[in-house]
Amino acid sequence: MEYIKDFEKIIAEQIARVEKMKVSSEFVDFSKLDKIVIGMIDGDGIGPVILKEARRVLNELLKDELSSCKIELRTIDGLTIENRIAKNATVPEDVLASIKECHILLKGPTTTPSKGDNLPNIESANVTLRRELDLFANVRPVYIPEKNINWVFYRENTEGEYALGSRGVEINDDISIDFKVTTTDGTKRIAKAAFEYAKANGNKNVSIVTKANIMKKTDGKFLDLCYRVAKDYPNIKVDDWYVDIMAANLVNEQIRSNFNVFILPNLYGDIITDEAAQIQGGVGTAGSANVGTKYAMFEAIHGSAPRMVAEGLADYANPSSILKASEMMLRHIGYTEKADILSTALNFAQTNKHMTGDTSGETAAAFADCVLSQI
Repeated sequence: MEYIKDFEKIIAEQIARVEKMKVSSEFVDFSKLDKIVIGMIDGDGIGPVILKEARRVLNELLKDELSSCKIELRTIDGLTIENRIAKNATVPEDVLASIKECHILLKGPTTTPSKGDNLPNIESANVTLRRELDLFANVRPVYIPEKNINWVFYRENTEGEYALGSRGVEINDDISIDFKVTTTDGTKRIAKAAFEYAKANGNKNVSIVTKANIMKKTDGKFLDLCYRVAKDYPNIKVDDWYVDIMAANLVNEQIRSNFNVFILPNLYGDIITDEAAQIQGGVGTAGSANVGTKYAMFEAIHGSAPRMVAEGLADYANPSSILKASEMMLRHIGYTEKADILSTALNFAQTNKHMTGDTSGETAAAFADCVLSQI
């Protein structure tokens, strides 16, 4: 039967991936690079609109570094839904080659076809890039000081349900099966990244989020391994929660400020971080980092908003998320002072500019102008 051969191929690929993970590598030391190359990817829908404003802000913030060639903002073309469909590739080979010539990516949202779109079954570009560049940690901060909320989510980025999202099997007309992947090395490295962050920031509390009572082999393994890693950090308080209860905890004003750092498998992390961003003011306000040892990708947390484009409202897209991602990117490459400047300017703009997503609010350009006025 053909699906048995497909499954055998999937297993072989995952075993090879595990072996590759076991070859350790050190994180890039950006202070030792002669030049940091930042790949700028527009993406789809509102992506080109918001990335244009991010580029304007970065050109001002980094004008000295750009003029001295310490930093390069390099445009990466071709990661559009049109080009991906034309080449029948999630990430075309020439585009991936250009991406791998960069150290960092700042990326607008990309469109993933759904079953009802009548488009080719092309995988999410994000999922592919996370796998190809081994960006195993998706880091999403949510900070709301007036509500005493200071959360940082460490979402495993290369495994879980998304690892084989387009590789499921239709057994027959009555049965379809998708796959969920959990590995020892993949889990331990995301857990270690979260605990290292908690340790570096004052031994913050760490909460592990799973559905280990139901998904006993995969989530059960994830939970057990996180607790094993926790033994190396005796000064950090650790607890664990089921994902449905954690979804409720985040809107429980009596207890939510007790949480600090979260470790989550891929799918749960996607859902919970969107909920957390909504509490902060909407997914348009949050940035996202995808970090590996060699590469890192920073992006807006929201989608490409094709409806806004269809209604002629793309110019009114909120660039807050991509600017927050830009701030996170600056911190990652060691430009903390400039990141602080951007953070202050961004907070000012969010307070003083009314972004509604339609013609009753501000445009993306007006919002960026406000940010630039503070820089």
